[in-house]
Amino acid sequence: MILIMVIIFSQVNVSAQSYRKDSLQIKSYTLIEYRNNEVKEVQLLKVLCDYCTEFQKKIIGEEAKRRAFLERYDPKNRLKEGQKKLAIYIRIAKKDFAAIKEN
Repeated sequence: MILIMVIIFSQVNVSAQSYRKDSLQIKSYTLIEYRNNEVKEVQLLKVLCDYCTEFQKKIIGEEAKRRAFLERYDPKNRLKEGQKKLAIYIRIAKKDFAAIKEN
């Protein structure tokens, strides 16, 4: 019985770690500016990726900006006045990342 539980647990643990082998995690910083409790602007500050081309950084930056825009009214991110900086983590499969090429 214990042996069966150990085998099942090890299989679950292995499958939970498999995303690390075949995907990349890219971090980007965005800034949401609030005025009078409304969003004035969403900006991309930086994409942190050592192995990306400029085109790939541009595409990933657009996705980070889109995700920050979707987060703009989340209560933990919302401000009445001021600027809120967000770190956006984008996980992408290696094969999908390799497919981001300029035509």
